[in-house]
Amino acid sequence: MSDSSQVPPHGEPLPDAHLENDETLHATSGNGKYWAVFVALCVLTLCSFLTYFQWWDTAIPPKVSMAFMMAVSCGKALLVMLFFMHLLWEANWKWVLTIPASMMAIFLMCMLIPDIGLRTEKYSEVRWYHAPVPHVDPVETVAADAPSANH
Repeated sequence: MSDSSQVPPHGEPLPDAHLENDETLHATSGNGKYWAVFVALCVLTLCSFLTYFQWWDTAIPPKVSMAFMMAVSCGKALLVMLFFMHLLWEANWKWVLTIPASMMAIFLMCMLIPDIGLRTEKYSEVRWYHAPVPHVDPVETVAADAPSANH
């Protein structure tokens, strides 16, 4: 019928294997992983701090800089979610909730891009009158007005 080695003695509760594994994992790991995540977050924060200097603006194109900052921000958010929100040790069912929600967020963002990009197509004259004037850098204006060297 059943193996007598698996049956606990009379009066003792059945062990919860999931709970024991979870406690063992957290008990043996210590605080080292949290310090490593802290150091990683400090390094990523230093990376984002470096983007505010003038030499960064002159050496790195703006689109590359924006992509870099998005990658740094996503990395920091991922570290916080995985370690400090303990999602790394959650059961696998978390993906059933996370993946569809992420896909829906990306879908909604992509669906709003045309609305934001084409919003001025249907402005009335009154709306254009009250719209803010875009800021134009004087250096860009001079470069646009200068004759090209090929002519």
